[in-house]
Amino acid sequence: QVQLVESGGGLVQAGGSLRLSCAASGRTFINYFMGWFRQAPGKEREFVAAITWSGNTYYANSVKGRFTISRDNAKNTVYLQMNSLKPEDTAVYYCAASNSYTDFRTGQCDYWGQGTQVTVSS
Repeated sequence: QVQLVESGGGLVQAGGSLRLSCAASGRTFINYFMGWFRQAPGKEREFVAAITWSGNTYYANSVKGRFTISRDNAKNTVYLQMNSLKPEDTAVYYCAASNSYTDFRTGQCDYWGQGTQVTVSS
């Protein structure tokens, strides 16, 4: 059974930082894209960042220069370092894995985590 388990969410002041982690288990993720989405209250889920097995990265324009995605293939874990956080970054952040970038652009990923809340106070 495939599981993606996020951790690291919490409450932080604007300008602060948080690091999210997502541990994957249940299958090999060789050649899989892994990444993050977020959903704010009353809004649709949106793409945040993705990373390939070899380390190529993709970001939403809204987080470029502030967020950094990375992964440890040996640990089947993906990370999201979030700096210079803004109140508009407040959302539930979801980890996802899928075997194509198109899946991330369309939000149709194969596997999803349960989400972790990030709240940024002004």
